[in-house]
Amino acid sequence: MLNAIAACTGVMVLAACGGGSADDLAATDKRWRRNSAATTTAASSTDVASSTQAAATTATSGTVVNASSFGVKADGVTNDRVALQKAIDGSVGKILLISGKVRIDSAGVDLRSNSHIRFASGASIKLLAHNAASYQIMRMWDVNNVQIENAYLDGSKELNSATNDPNDGGQGMGLSIAGASNVTITSPTTINCWGDGVYIGNSYRTRTTPSNGVTITKHLADGNRRQGATITSGSNITFDTPTWSNTKGTLPSAGLDIEPNNNNAVLQNIKIISPTTNNTRYGILVYLGMLPGPVAKNVSIDITNHHDNAAYHVAYAVGGLQLNGYSVTGHISSDKPVYLHSALGFSKTDWDNAGPSVEVTNMTYTR
Repeated sequence: MLNAIAACTGVMVLAACGGGSADDLAATDKRWRRNSAATTTAASSTDVASSTQAAATTATSGTVVNASSFGVKADGVTNDRVALQKAIDGSVGKILLISGKVRIDSAGVDLRSNSHIRFASGASIKLLAHNAASYQIMRMWDVNNVQIENAYLDGSKELNSATNDPNDGGQGMGLSIAGASNVTITSPTTINCWGDGVYIGNSYRTRTTPSNGVTITKHLADGNRRQGATITSGSNITFDTPTWSNTKGTLPSAGLDIEPNNNNAVLQNIKIISPTTNNTRYGILVYLGMLPGPVAKNVSIDITNHHDNAAYHVAYAVGGLQLNGYSVTGHISSDKPVYLHSALGFSKTDWDNAGPSVEVTNMTYTR
């Protein structure tokens, strides 16, 4: 067993630290570049503007309201979506306690500004049988001051009769955050989503307002088809101690994918702290192919203590940036990563060196 330990600074390619050769990410990944319009199509039935109508002007109080008091049966059979939305709307500024086995259809629910959702022990929200390649179980769109505790969301991919396309159809989300600010999510679990466990990006209404001030602690994602989590645009975004496992079904099949959709995106002060990735195609992927454009961009992404187990393509990959006369500056760093039994440890390909610096330091790679 080869145990390669390297302290590498500056721009590092895997071959310099005991790896091997990677196939061209640029060629491979063109197949799964996202179209942001596809993500919004299924959600167009929900009026994004309505998400602010029930917003309270005060912060959440300590008052606890049971979802059952709004008619949520949580019996594992009944479609509780309408009742659950009433509970969310009727508990703004309070703590909404969700108990039992809640089942909803794929239309999903909208959180409001000053929503505070708490899942009781053993509580879950699971999608009923559906035929939706695009959905969002819980939406946080153009809202602020949202808290979620101990969410358990199941996208029921085994009950989804949508076409299983390995190159497309990955827009079914567990938690969808778009143009939201001051969002705190503690110990969420998102499993079996058709797309991503968590999605963070720009507002679908303004197209240019990034999510800002999002902190997600102890996220567990398992069995999602596209990603455990995706960041397409955001500032001051933190994932602390997440575990992203067994992503498979449609490309890129990463634990985390940081990939802007267009030049409207922002990637500032992105912090990924002590992430664990297990059995994914990419453990963490940073792909900036769509970011360059008329508006100059500065990127700051810091990853610390990444542990990858058995990535079957690359544990950590950075690629896709060609400036073509535009300006993208900044830095992308990964410090103290540990890659165990991954097909490749680190890969940087198709990268314009006039762009952000890419640093991997204090890497441990065990083949």
